[in-house]
Amino acid sequence: MIKITNLSKFYGKNQVLNAIDLEFEKGKVYGIVGENGAGKTTLFRCISGLETYKGDIQSDFKKLKDHLGLLLTEPFFFSKITGKEYIQLLANARSIEITDMEKGNIFDLPLEQYASTYSTGMKKKLALTAILLQENKVFILDEPFNGVDIQSNLIISRIISKLKDLDKTVIISSHIFSTLAETCDEIFLMKDGEIIRKVKQADFNKLETEMKAFTIGNRIDMLDLK
Repeated sequence: MIKITNLSKFYGKNQVLNAIDLEFEKGKVYGIVGENGAGKTTLFRCISGLETYKGDIQSDFKKLKDHLGLLLTEPFFFSKITGKEYIQLLANARSIEITDMEKGNIFDLPLEQYASTYSTGMKKKLALTAILLQENKVFILDEPFNGVDIQSNLIISRIISKLKDLDKTVIISSHIFSTLAETCDEIFLMKDGEIIRKVKQADFNKLETEMKAFTIGNRIDMLDLK
């Protein structure tokens, strides 16, 4: 269980998160949706312990960050570290022994190659592989499907389902609503740093229709395409 109470975040005088209250349970998958700049990534960074904040985050763990795997939208890699060394580095951080790294290389990545030379999609798959092999209890995946090929997206969807079966907590952001609808138990709609709506699985279709109407509106007509 992760319980967030009255969470707010400021960068100087600019408030990017405003009094957020959320709960995440074990064995469930949660989606966070919202336009660019809504505050999704900042929220994830606060939960992961990468940002200071006002409010309270409680969990079943003494130190949540020691049991949490964070997949950033654009993972960072040192210039002279191979894929294999990166995975080993993250495994060492959790005192995890990897006896057969190639067996866990489900995306067939060139692990002997410098990670900085990977494509955007390959970097994301490497970072995901590394946090999975850490045996974390909580996973935060910021746009895991973005920039990744179709075949890998299918694998990632199955991974999320498997994590749920293993009683993990999974929190995802995505601009691809269909992927969230297929994997999530609950979706939270975020706008201007606030959670403005919480939707259970039974109402996902209604939420998608409302989001399309709100986002698209008459914008296409305004282009006066000919």
